[in-house]
Amino acid sequence: VCRSNKSPWVCLTCSSVHCGRYVNGHAKKHYEDAQIPMTNHKKTEKQEKVQHTVCMDCSSYSTYCYRCDDFVVNDTKLGLVQKVREHLQNLENSAFTSDRHRKRKLLENSSLNSKLLKVNGSTTALCATGLRNLGNTCFMNAILQSLSNIQQFCCYFKELPAVELRNGKTAGRRTYHTRSQGDNNVSLVEEFRKTLCALWQGSQTAFSPESLFYVVWKIMPNFRGYQQQDAHEFMRYLLDHLHLELQGGFNGVSRSVILQENSNLSASNKCCINGASTVVTAIFGGILQNEVNCLICGTESRKFDPFL
Repeated sequence: VCRSNKSPWVCLTCSSVHCGRYVNGHAKKHYEDAQIPMTNHKKTEKQEKVQHTVCMDCSSYSTYCYRCDDFVVNDTKLGLVQKVREHLQNLENSAFTSDRHRKRKLLENSSLNSKLLKVNGSTTALCATGLRNLGNTCFMNAILQSLSNIQQFCCYFKELPAVELRNGKTAGRRTYHTRSQGDNNVSLVEEFRKTLCALWQGSQTAFSPESLFYVVWKIMPNFRGYQQQDAHEFMRYLLDHLHLELQGGFNGVSRSVILQENSNLSASNKCCINGASTVVTAIFGGILQNEVNCLICGTESRKFDPFL
């Protein structure tokens, strides 16, 4: 309707494409307009059960039901939702195929392809994986790319043991966090670890961090939605929550053991904030020393305040 290319959603009932609710809300309006004819006559019990308007995000391929006002995890018996998701992925891959080949040829003929980062005497290829914009989420992508290029910080999280927060029935399948899940059922550390691993695998040109974004919605209500946000404020919230989750133990795994086995930081560089030290305080933390001298008696007092 508005011809906006931001946050496109496709209706799985009529295949029309509209913008999301945080752009101009035409996808939601499309659902509301479709409900108007239903109010003119009495709906049967069968119609009441099947009248669920489901749409899919063309960028992250997550599905959403406007009637339930929540993200949809399950699929139909014939797996139609997954078929639509695979079809959209094939369209995206074919659209970028020619552009990838052109860029690859340019890289092969330039010195950028052979440029390496030398870290501690070893060589590591430059990371070429980007992050897809989920709708004005460039503030989050900028922070994730910056943190992923801090060697000690990134290596620490990549070496953490993987913790699956789902039962055996959904093991091996891609998970989509919904707003109906409780805050205790999500782990920011685990999703952050998965995102960093995906950025450094180099198996794809772009990665969609929708799972991490939905966890952020759960534990950081200020960042819900697809509107623009402050990148520095997001970084502070992210580091604070990572620090608190690491302090409390990582889903049954002792944080102190993880820090001892995976961190090469010296004891002098570790700063304790609100309890035990973590990799967050070791890299981003510090101690502010305040000195007060009495002009009458000459007494000197010192106070040390940790900061992040």
